[in-house]
Amino acid sequence: MAGLQDQLRLVPLEHYVFLCIVLFCIGMTGVLLRRNLINVFLSIELMLNSVNLLAVAFSVYHNDPNGQAFVFFVMVVAAAEVAVGLAMLVMIYRNVRTVDINALNQLKW
Repeated sequence: MAGLQDQLRLVPLEHYVFLCIVLFCIGMTGVLLRRNLINVFLSIELMLNSVNLLAVAFSVYHNDPNGQAFVFFVMVVAAAEVAVGLAMLVMIYRNVRTVDINALNQLKW
């Protein structure tokens, strides 16, 4: 196991941080600019996975398995979020016949 951690530490921690920042910004851009609800869900998942990657990287660099356990629970919550989100998406599509966010204004009345 120590050999694997040594191999993971060959990549500097700053590279992981930079990658996670880029992934998070891509996800945030997708949430803010996209109008398709499926794309918004995918962008939220991208942001969540970038945070998970950063938590695992810090966990490996500090020899603390608590970060990896935290990531496991975050992934369980994300799976539940996807299930609820897709159920809501199906119900919205049944009512409005589109997954465009702008069409959701019709659900007010």
